[in-house]
Amino acid sequence: MSSDPLYGLIAEFGDEKALVHAAKRARADGYRRIDAYAPFSVDGLSDALGFRHDRIALTTLIGGIAGGAGGYFLQWYTAVIDYPINSGGRPLHSWPAFIPATFEMIVLGAALAAFLGMLILNGLPQLHHPIFNAPEFDLASRNRFFLCIECADPKFERHTTGEFLTNLQPLKVAEVRR
Repeated sequence: MSSDPLYGLIAEFGDEKALVHAAKRARADGYRRIDAYAPFSVDGLSDALGFRHDRIALTTLIGGIAGGAGGYFLQWYTAVIDYPINSGGRPLHSWPAFIPATFEMIVLGAALAAFLGMLILNGLPQLHHPIFNAPEFDLASRNRFFLCIECADPKFERHTTGEFLTNLQPLKVAEVRR
């Protein structure tokens, strides 16, 4: 035992069904600060953990709208206000000519917003996380499944949470230090 502050408790499971079941039980029991780690995508795990909102879609939409509006405004401003040139008798605000570049700016704005939004909303780049201190956590990228309940959870109590995780019949329950 170390004198480092406790980050949480982690339970190790042998298969994905046990992990999903444990996550559902933890949510049903009132734990909210939980996270699961698996070597591959597990069907139903995000629902079991309580992930309901996807902010990336809204971020992408806002980025696309801002990119399109910015691209169109830039073309309009240069063609009508800043440097008006009457070319071939066409009107200065010839909007059909602005559409291809506006579309490209929508795509660029949406892609940049999705990428940056994903990084920011996931808290990246994060070079170190306390979960890396968990015993045998390196198996999470190979063949083991982990469920962690953080001590920041309002319901977390060291002894009670430890008993709860043990009742889920994991392979092992361990403390995670900061």
